[in-house]
Amino acid sequence: MKQKAESETTGSLRISGKDVPVTTRLLEQSKLLFFAENPRVYSVLHGAGKAPAQEDIQARLQDMEHVRTLIVEIRQNDGLLEPLIVKDKTFEVLEGNSRLAAYRFLAKNAPVKWGMVKCTILPADIDESLVFALLGMFHIKGKKDWAPYEQAGFLSRRYNKHNQDLKKLATEIGISSQKVKHLIDVYDFMVKYDEGVNRWSYFDEYLKSTKIGKAREKYPQMDDLVVEKIRSKEIKKAMDLRAYLPVIATTPRALTKFVSKAQTFEKAYESAVTQGGDNAHLNTTKRFRQFVIRKEVEESLLEMEGSARSTVIDELKKIELKIHHLLKKLQS
Repeated sequence: MKQKAESETTGSLRISGKDVPVTTRLLEQSKLLFFAENPRVYSVLHGAGKAPAQEDIQARLQDMEHVRTLIVEIRQNDGLLEPLIVKDKTFEVLEGNSRLAAYRFLAKNAPVKWGMVKCTILPADIDESLVFALLGMFHIKGKKDWAPYEQAGFLSRRYNKHNQDLKKLATEIGISSQKVKHLIDVYDFMVKYDEGVNRWSYFDEYLKSTKIGKAREKYPQMDDLVVEKIRSKEIKKAMDLRAYLPVIATTPRALTKFVSKAQTFEKAYESAVTQGGDNAHLNTTKRFRQFVIRKEVEESLLEMEGSARSTVIDELKKIELKIHHLLKKLQS
């Protein structure tokens, strides 16, 4: 890196395959602005389409545990280990909002000591997609210190706002396209229902289950119902949703009573268990029956010839014998 002056250096930062020119120097921290689009800030403060005030961001961030830890580390180190990354002219802190909050907390009691902060300055006209690619590089592919809700919010805006391809996003941050899509779906679902970061685990489980997914397709009103029951704490924990709702979802009579509000979540689960909804052997038996009655299975078996056909006949006879034996015991 070329030395320009004692307190200023120039160089470049590589983002998404592009070398972006940067300058690193000290700036007055009082002139810097929190970046409201930063996923950590966005996830806790955006609401009703309004951007939060700078004072609100400072108050919220400095109460977070990781910022309190940063305050101690910065004080002990007598400064930052890494510079803030700032956008020129607007002086928005694209990366390092938590560190800025820590610095400002320290500056309340020692404004001179903590008045200047080291910053790496990006061009004012940097493309927005590069800004978000940089954030993903730091917080999803790199140190991974964002909560799942914050990661998902970042991915949702990259996908919906910047029209970024799912496969490219997946490659960019090092996870599968399927995982990226799931994170985006959960985040968008929570935004739709105005749900905050603290209930991420509920909706992650809700949208993850294929059994629940099939029930949602059959009963579109199920989303509203489940959100209502989570808010009222009828569904107390995310682990309860994960363990019990798939059982209800795969037991037709219990599911019908649940979505019609004829039974509570707990009662619907009890009904499902009574009907064998969580019994692995019962479910396997049902799947076997559903397999053998399929027309395409029958047609495929009838087309078989030679030794393969003989083996199938032999296996079916053994199954028939065993079923006859089991039926006699069960019916007695």
